Amino acid sequence: MRRLRPSFPQLLLAAFLLIGLLLGATAVRALFSLEVLVAQSRESAARAVELTSAAQSLTERSVAMERAARQSVVLRDAQLRQQFEEAALQAEDILRRLEDNGLPAATALSWREQLLTIRRQIDDLSSPGLEQERVIAQSFRNLDRHNRTVAQQVQAIMTERNRALETRLDSSRRQLTLQVTLSILMAAAMAIGFGVWLARPLQRLEKAIVGLGENRLTESIDIPGPPDVRRVGQQLEWLRLRLTELDADKARFLRHVSHELKTPLASLHEGVALLGDGVAGPLNDSQAEVVRILQHNTRSLQEQIEALLRFNAAAFEARQLRREPTGLRSLVEAQVGIQRLRWQSRQLKIAIEGDAPALPLDREKMGSAIGNLLSNAIRFAPAGSTVRLVIGRDDNLVRLDVIDEGPGVDEQDRPHVFEPFYRGRHQPEDAVRGTGIGLSIVQEYIHAHGGRIVLVPTERGAHFRIEIAHAT
Repeated sequence: MRRLRPSFPQLLLAAFLLIGLLLGATAVRALFSLEVLVAQSRESAARAVELTSAAQSLTERSVAMERAARQSVVLRDAQLRQQFEEAALQAEDILRRLEDNGLPAATALSWREQLLTIRRQIDDLSSPGLEQERVIAQSFRNLDRHNRTVAQQVQAIMTERNRALETRLDSSRRQLTLQVTLSILMAAAMAIGFGVWLARPLQRLEKAIVGLGENRLTESIDIPGPPDVRRVGQQLEWLRLRLTELDADKARFLRHVSHELKTPLASLHEGVALLGDGVAGPLNDSQAEVVRILQHNTRSLQEQIEALLRFNAAAFEARQLRREPTGLRSLVEAQVGIQRLRWQSRQLKIAIEGDAPALPLDREKMGSAIGNLLSNAIRFAPAGSTVRLVIGRDDNLVRLDVIDEGPGVDEQDRPHVFEPFYRGRHQPEDAVRGTGIGLSIVQEYIHAHGGRIVLVPTERGAHFRIEIAHAT
């Protein structure tokens, strides 16, 4: 049975549900713990009130017992004696409740022994009533001391229970704080984990789209992930194959058209040359002027066709790199040597600065790119000026800056400077008009190496920078 694969929205919903369940479970647990603490606090308060009331009632029963006992021995009244016993039983019941709530047994025993002493004194009828009453009064003074002891110990019990409750509250607070903190950290970790996991296919899609935009059509596109993301990856792969076919068709078309045009153009150029040489007869001044115009236009057209062929060949060859460890400075020095006659004839100075580690480059294509930039700088640099080629390194990038002191690039030309067959507004008066493909070829070769070329804004001259990644 085919295993079900959740879609990207379903995975996103599942991630939110998991994080929500985690935080919700923590909130429920915190609420439950809070309810338990509130119940414990309420119970502790109720017991404190009960103990305090019991201690006060014990004192009140003792007062009632004393009054009934003293009156009964003076008046020898059995009813008053009965009132004493009733008050004594109530006091003993209160004492038992206090014992059940933590009153020490020794304290309760002392209190009961004192009560037993008072009972014996009441039942002893051998002494005169007044003398017996004074003895009983003294015994009740001792019972009051026991009552105060009971009250103090009840207060100590409540204090200890409050302290224990505070300890439990502190422990519960620490546990809740730890649980909430861990839940937040786990939720944040889950959110980051899910974010990275779910964003990875999107990053691959973005990389694939950028690759298509930069015409890197040799890299197949396979995006793993949810079915909907895989479908998008498959559509991008179909688009890549389609663009590859169209690119191949374009190259074949250009080669075919260029070839078909070169033969009649060569015949036309030869015919015009024969007319100019007077093979068909002498020409008057007007006819000679027309022949010169035809010769200029056929020569220009031939240059355009050859430039088109060179650009098409460069775009094709850029995808077939033969990389080898190559020193960038050695490539620069080689190109400076190749073009020595050109820059010496214009009395230019070439300054090579800096160095960088060897890079895996296609020596021929990278040399061609550097040569085109140097040729462009020599073409625009004023006589007697300096062209600087600066090699540098920044983190994981190796840079090559080509800087001249010429008229620079017009602001309106900057967005189009790397477009094929685009000629800028600033052209040197003493140089042949270029074809407009040099910088396009440079860009093709640099992109093929995984680098980039940019036009750096400057106040004077032109400043082109090549950046190539270098693993540290």
